Amino acid sequence: MQRVLVLALSMMALIGMARAADKPNFSGEWKMNAAKSNFGQLPAPTSFVRKIKLADPSLAIIEEQSAGGAQSTTTRRVTTDGKATTLELNGLPAMCSAVWDGSDIVATTAMDSAGLKFTDRMALSADGKVLTSKVKIATPQGDADLVIVFDRQ
Repeated sequence: MQRVLVLALSMMALIGMARAADKPNFSGEWKMNAAKSNFGQLPAPTSFVRKIKLADPSLAIIEEQSAGGAQSTTTRRVTTDGKATTLELNGLPAMCSAVWDGSDIVATTAMDSAGLKFTDRMALSADGKVLTSKVKIATPQGDADLVIVFDRQ
């Protein structure tokens, strides 16, 4: 009986390691490829760099954008277990969370005081050189869908 228990625990540990190995590493610096991105009706930033630090379950996403002569930097530090974290983004309170969905990371940011919700599904190309971010923005005036393509730097 003890051998069966040890075998079962060993198999569970191996399955857990295999699942962790299946998750891609999003860590790195990513620069927007404007030619491959689609901002729909919204104006595209002139530059957009996303820096990701992933040490699962810890996830930090730092974004530097330039648009219309203004620059902004936002930082979201969350965990990939779906637990919501309260942050301040651009002077407003925000609830942020992230979860794995297969090999994608889905990061959600809700800014209730502004009536905004961002859902960002991040996926890596098979070679790990391209990050595609499908962003859904929900606002009281309507929704917008963006596709932002980033190249690994």
